[in-house]
Amino acid sequence: MPQRTLDRLIYMDDSGHTASGFVVYGWIEFSPNHWHNVLGQWLAHRKRLWRQYAVPVPEELHMTDYALGRGRISQSVPPEFVREDGVELWKDFGGEVARASLETMSSIEGLRVGAVYHQATRETGAAARADVYGRLLSRFESEMEGTTSLAMVFMDGDGSETTYRDAHRALPRATRHVIEDPIYTDSKASQLMQMADHVAWCANAAIAQIPKHAFAHDWYEEYLSPRDTNRAPTAM
Repeated sequence: MPQRTLDRLIYMDDSGHTASGFVVYGWIEFSPNHWHNVLGQWLAHRKRLWRQYAVPVPEELHMTDYALGRGRISQSVPPEFVREDGVELWKDFGGEVARASLETMSSIEGLRVGAVYHQATRETGAAARADVYGRLLSRFESEMEGTTSLAMVFMDGDGSETTYRDAHRALPRATRHVIEDPIYTDSKASQLMQMADHVAWCANAAIAQIPKHAFAHDWYEEYLSPRDTNRAPTAM
């Protein structure tokens, strides 16, 4: 058997919209020899955010919080996002940081992104989530069939979720290309997982078309599609 090579590192996060039943997975991926550059360019971006907006480098950039103005990624909103009457425009500030982050991702050499979605219902969403993940693994396997490629998947979480582990262990050991169980990584401490969160959130915004997220409906197409071989989230 030809020697196989680990050449795909996949950092994945989930998203969705409970009320509409959408199940969404988004990810970033790159080969191990691009790890230094991918992380390095993102950290350079985080340092720019610190210099310009006082957003600490270790602060988690979680899109659901900061892009909607809920979270406080800086101790105070920058003066340009304060109205004359003193009202702080945290959502406008969050949007500015989100666009800068996505612009950085769009230009990182060696980085690829992807997203898939499925329309379920509020009642069937949980079961659909497991099914979609299993089918996504099968898609990865099909992409690598007949090659010497190996992949590893990193997921946000603490490992208490067994659904993803079971999906990995259902793959035939002797021939599988996605090796190991999913490796759980806390997004609070992982810059790469935070990048995956940006992909998943933008994919959900594009698919679910929630009115209050209208400002972000085109973000996936504008910033991430050049890094996606399918150019858009794909249905499963």
